[in-house]
Amino acid sequence: MPPRLLRVFSLLFSLLFCFALALPALAAGEKTLPAYAVPDRALSAHKPLTVRLGRARLAMNGRLIGDTPYLPVAELADLYADCRVKNAADGWTLDAPGLSVSAWSGATYLTVNGRVFYDPHPVAVLSDGDLYIPLETARKLTGMNIVYTPAIASVTLSGAFTPPLPGDAVYDPDALYWLSHIISAESRGEPLAGQIAVGNVILNRVRSTAFPNTIWGVIFDRKDGVQFTPVANGTVYAAPYWISTVAAKICLEGYTVSDRALFFYEPTKATSYWIENNRPYLFTVGHHRFFS
Repeated sequence: MPPRLLRVFSLLFSLLFCFALALPALAAGEKTLPAYAVPDRALSAHKPLTVRLGRARLAMNGRLIGDTPYLPVAELADLYADCRVKNAADGWTLDAPGLSVSAWSGATYLTVNGRVFYDPHPVAVLSDGDLYIPLETARKLTGMNIVYTPAIASVTLSGAFTPPLPGDAVYDPDALYWLSHIISAESRGEPLAGQIAVGNVILNRVRSTAFPNTIWGVIFDRKDGVQFTPVANGTVYAAPYWISTVAAKICLEGYTVSDRALFFYEPTKATSYWIENNRPYLFTVGHHRFFS
């Protein structure tokens, strides 16, 4: 074969080989997590829900925002004790003996007694001035059994309102320290869901038999070389950004974007594409691609 044709053939072969390596990622497509919002804050824009405590109907109106049932948090707290409520702009706080709650309209989490309860559906201050939270968050806040019956647009509560234990009694300090540090070092500036996903990778590895069984062990694992760039460059020791601590607490509460994600990387900063070419692609959040 003439040398010129041989060079052309080699180039075509190289291009086909690279394309073949990329096929798994191309076939998987860009899966991104859905974004939820409350676009209309008018109370009348959302279907009312009847709320009962046992068989007794309460003077409390829930709302169906999209397909998600919401309850007014101040009225929920009144089932427990008289509360002091402060509402300034989009910031909102509630205080009662043994109960401290803070939230911001549009945020996807509620801070309760130093803990963080996350739901991808954001909390919302509607036009009546009350702050509404999704049902799953209401369950965590109250400790009550809460059942939504779509057929009759009704929510039924049972049991006693039991304030959540404080964060100091729930979070292991070493686990929170290292998880917040690695989340901040790896994903500072990423959306909250992306920071949670990074934390999920760490905890998924802790649960996997293929990795060490502690958060510290996973972060500093050197079995196949340094696993995380911040360990190599020392940024893992920098004080975490506050939202990364929020993300770490959410992960430690058990919330997971994915219980399968074990790897992630940022394509624009990557020096190796081993993950892309060897692990099944799951989804993308912000600048990070996640793999099982």
